Amino acid sequence: MALDIFKRVETHKGLFAIEKISLIYNLLTSVLIVILYDRMDHPGQMLWDRVLIAVVTFVLMYLYRLAPCKFSAFVRVVIQMSLLSYWYPDTFEFNRLFPNLDHVFATAEQRLFDGQPAIWFSQYLPQMWVSEPLNLGYFFYYPMMLIIVLWYFIWRYDLLEKISFVIITSFFIYYFVYIFVPVAGPQFYFPAIGYDNVEQGIFPAIGDYFNHHQELLPGPGYEHGFFYNLVESSQQVGERPTAAFPSSHVGISTILMIMAWRGSRRLFACLMPFYLLLCGATVYIQAHYLIDAIAGFFSAFVLYWAATWMFKKWFARPVWVGTPSVPRLGA
Repeated sequence: MALDIFKRVETHKGLFAIEKISLIYNLLTSVLIVILYDRMDHPGQMLWDRVLIAVVTFVLMYLYRLAPCKFSAFVRVVIQMSLLSYWYPDTFEFNRLFPNLDHVFATAEQRLFDGQPAIWFSQYLPQMWVSEPLNLGYFFYYPMMLIIVLWYFIWRYDLLEKISFVIITSFFIYYFVYIFVPVAGPQFYFPAIGYDNVEQGIFPAIGDYFNHHQELLPGPGYEHGFFYNLVESSQQVGERPTAAFPSSHVGISTILMIMAWRGSRRLFACLMPFYLLLCGATVYIQAHYLIDAIAGFFSAFVLYWAATWMFKKWFARPVWVGTPSVPRLGA
């Protein structure tokens, strides 16, 4: 295996599909920055960041030509996926300018369920044996993504470009929704309006409150738990009052499970417990309303189909018919 990943492959001289869609998202959000320039907090830095990301993308493409092997292709894919840690909080820099919509979603939740499941879940089940597994599931989000990408890299390298494109494209579609549908979720909104209002079913509009307040209070659950503290630490560093509807945690993890099912039933079975815990944790830790999780689940199937169609229609390259010993990305 160690030798195989460094075996020379047919050189694809251009950009991979995942890099093309990333550059498209880069360009579209750059245009949006220019339009909103006078209202944004640090638009110049955001534009400069995008230039650097584009430069790195093209540099990696040229370096790949010098050493076209499976490993160097994998590095290009992983770097684009790692940039999600930049693109996710970046959505907040846009939607903080628009009126917050949590009052709409919290009211809908109240009417549908006659209360707030995000409050009930953690309130009735605060025990360590509930909190810790759920926080483990929530923390497993990015490891699950890495496992799926690694599995395809090792066992179905010919599909690596496709699955990485579907994952990233789905993320970017969610991010566009988050930019124009500013919903922060219970963990930000409920402390902002006060839990007395929540108990009474009163959900006032708060306008651009989150443009000036991004404090995140400790979440519910067993506060001395190992995984509880892992989730809390990661949220304090990277979480923003954004991206609640629909839940990309549920949506992307559902897409990953579709990929697992299509790739290996054993892999699917191994990931299923973590997937179920992750979906439950999104509501338990109050990152999402229950309707966010439901919307995330159903939107996943639409996005998987749409992103797969986009790849086949616009980005897929003809299957290379060379010798079997010289595989190629994107076949």
